[in-house]
Order: sequence, then C-alpha cells, then structure tokens
Amino acid sequence: MVLLGAVTLLFSGLVCSAADKPPPGSEWSELQRRYRGVFVLSAPRESRKVALTFDDVPDPRFTPQVLDVLNTKHVRATFFVVGTRMLKHPDLLKRIDRDGHDIGNHSYSHPDFSRIPLDKVQQQIIRSEEIVEKLVGFKPKLVRPPYGEIRPAQLDWAKQQGYTVVNWDVDSRDWRQLTADEVFRNVTSAVRPGSVILMHAGGGEGQNLLGTVQALPRIIDWLRNHHYEPVPLTELLDVRENREDSTNLFPPFGLP
Repeated sequence: MVLLGAVTLLFSGLVCSAADKPPPGSEWSELQRRYRGVFVLSAPRESRKVALTFDDVPDPRFTPQVLDVLNTKHVRATFFVVGTRMLKHPDLLKRIDRDGHDIGNHSYSHPDFSRIPLDKVQQQIIRSEEIVEKLVGFKPKLVRPPYGEIRPAQLDWAKQQGYTVVNWDVDSRDWRQLTADEVFRNVTSAVRPGSVILMHAGGGEGQNLLGTVQALPRIIDWLRNHHYEPVPLTELLDVRENREDSTNLFPPFGLP
C-alpha cells in the first residue's frame, strides 16, 4: 500500500513504513567505498554475472511460486529472510535451502535500522540468525537491512562480526504491486554486469506480487539472451554463505 509517498508493509502484526526514496545514490556509494567488501551494492563490472535477490520471505502466497520458476529455469538466487516469517513458515525456509539458494538475514521483524539504536539492530540480526541456524544449520553471512537503511556505526559492528551487508543497484520496484511488464522494464533497463537486483517474494497483508512472479521467467530469459549469467550472491561476491566459515572462496571481494 502506497500512501503519501510512503510504502507501508505489515509483518506479523507489526506495521513498518519507510519513505519512498530514489534509487541508491551518492550516500550508498560513499558507504560502499568506505566499507569496501562489507557494504556492497554490486560486484565489479568486469563479469557479466548478476544476482537475483528476493526480500521479505518466506511467504506462502508468493515464495513457492518464485521457487518454482527458478527451479524450472535452473537458476539459483538469494533470499533474504525475516525472522517472524520463518517461525510461521519453517518448511518454506527449508525448501529455499534444499533447492540450493542462498539465504541472507533480513532482520527479525523488519524495522528501519536507521531509526533504532545499535543494540536493537544487533538483536534484530542475531535473533533472526538463530532461527536460520536452528532450521537449516548455519548462520548467514549475508545481511540486507530493511529498506536498505543502515548507519556507519552499525556497519562497523557488522564488519567486526564478519557480516557482508548487501543492498542493490537495480530496484524492480515490485513492492509497488506493478504489472509484469513494469517489473520487467525496471529490471532490464537498469541491469549492468555485476548488478544486484532487488525483487520480493514476500509482501505485506493484501500486497499483490503476482507481477513479480509473472515477470521472473521473462527476466531470466532476457538476461541469458543478453549474455548475463544469474548467480547467487555468494558466487557473485565470492563469499561463503555461513558467517562462521570466514574463508572466502576466492580473493576477498573488492580487493585487488
């Protein structure tokens, strides 16, 4: 639901809202420069690999449909999970893991991190992390703050704890309940080599993401026809999925 320039979503009875902000600009770019390898918008542009990422899961209305498309297209993606939703739908989380997709942490109850103190952010991340570990056996290294909002002090803590915070450089804007054509255009008009693409496979009460489900196979076909390779974030960024395994697959992302 979009009201007065704000998007409002409901997560397990908690209303969360954030201003409808423009695509990432100089502030995010500066954070990526300052927190190299810790705060990420995209991968280096040399590779034509891109990552499809899906927020606000698991959601029984849309997550299974997205998983079915990815399975049919033989594509691995990344899902950023919300703690309260994992507790309600643990089997869906297990399916995401079983199907071979990356799992990232999207907080316990979806607050705006920029509006809460560091200790509350820590609680949000750790509480959600503990649920993932209990259900699928590992602590996610990847974190995406709700609405992409995060403060430098919070990134300092994330760095100390070994997290990689991943926002995006391509916004499908599917949370606006767009048509499949609109979602398709938003992605294909902005994607570049190394892009991290933001989509949603879970929504608020009454939110309709069928446009995302219907656009997804077309987006995958378009990417492949234009010589892009959709991969999970761990492959795009050369990092492990498990935070407790700090060894990178390759030289650390963002370093020569």
